[in-house]
Amino acid sequence: MAGLVVSVLVIGAAVVWLVLRDDAYVATPDRTADTAIGPAALDEALDRVEGAVRAGDAAALADTEVGYLVTNAERLRVRDLDLRYVEQTGRTADAVRATVDVTWRFAGFDAEPARTEVAMTFRPDEDGAALAAVGGGDGRSPLWLTGPVEVRRTDHVLVLGAEGTDLRPVAARAEAAVPVVRRVIEAWRPRLVVEVPESAAGLGDVLGAEDGQYDGVAAVTAAPDGSTAPDAPLHVFVNPEVLGTLRSRGAQVVLSHEATHVATRAPVSTQPLWLLEGFADYVALRDVDLPLSTTAGQVIEQVRADGPPPALPGPVEFETGTTHLGAAYEAAWLACVVLADRVGERGVVDLYRTAGSDGLDAALQEVAGWTETELTQAWWARLTELAGLPD
Repeated sequence: MAGLVVSVLVIGAAVVWLVLRDDAYVATPDRTADTAIGPAALDEALDRVEGAVRAGDAAALADTEVGYLVTNAERLRVRDLDLRYVEQTGRTADAVRATVDVTWRFAGFDAEPARTEVAMTFRPDEDGAALAAVGGGDGRSPLWLTGPVEVRRTDHVLVLGAEGTDLRPVAARAEAAVPVVRRVIEAWRPRLVVEVPESAAGLGDVLGAEDGQYDGVAAVTAAPDGSTAPDAPLHVFVNPEVLGTLRSRGAQVVLSHEATHVATRAPVSTQPLWLLEGFADYVALRDVDLPLSTTAGQVIEQVRADGPPPALPGPVEFETGTTHLGAAYEAAWLACVVLADRVGERGVVDLYRTAGSDGLDAALQEVAGWTETELTQAWWARLTELAGLPD
């Protein structure tokens, strides 16, 4: 399993098993206007937006539908903004759709910029064209570009959400996640960005995902542009429709799990998925006082019904649509618990780090003196014991 290329999206489905439950806006311009907008006019419209955002000049966009971009950029401290026209993708009687290459970063949090193609809508005006709406289509629709946002910021955490969203609960849990992670990963210098779309559908739009792909998960850690580059910025994206169903402790575990992914740069890692997800849960649950009947309840029931799984969970078990996703996360967490029993917490951290550079087989042998087969056998024994089955 070593060398497995991990998907850019690391799903925060710890919440699925920790069950502690108690189309883009398009302006309507003057339909008598001439819509023969060429590439040069679109480039000029983008230059005006870019210049206004860089200068903090809200007045320059006062007569457009995207004046919120200046305020958003100021609140988020957007830097390195670059808007480049790529191609026209559609035309109606009163508007033009185009793909635009967008580059940006949030100063103080993103060490490197994100870059992705975004759908935009333009209407004709006296200058040739004006940007009328951002987002929609099959690509990504970055939250801060598509409408006004709320922002909460501390030294370690930046949280942004759709206008009208109460960000206080998420911001408090994100801030609380920082010491949880640093107790295990002491070298982390926290810079945690959390984005909160207004709905599950909005989460899909931000990530450029298929409809319904992330409806059942509470949070996702990913590069905002989908990059797998080693230095890509990583943000946590929240599904408010799932996170909002969890009790306080469950929601905190989710944010701590995702913060661990950010700290370890899991979305651009090469470790096997069971280690990525199991380690994140190991960190998030380290100081949570819950019985195994809760933290491993689903996998225990699965083992009682079907016996121990044939192998440590892999990519298929972690697909968002699988019927036993919660059990897969519990199984991965339990494998890390088994490792911790053998080598201690520091050993688990060392193994995780070594697996990222040298591969799982080398890490297991160096840190634990085990092969993957021997780890799997110890894991089976623990599952069998917890399920109350005979050896």
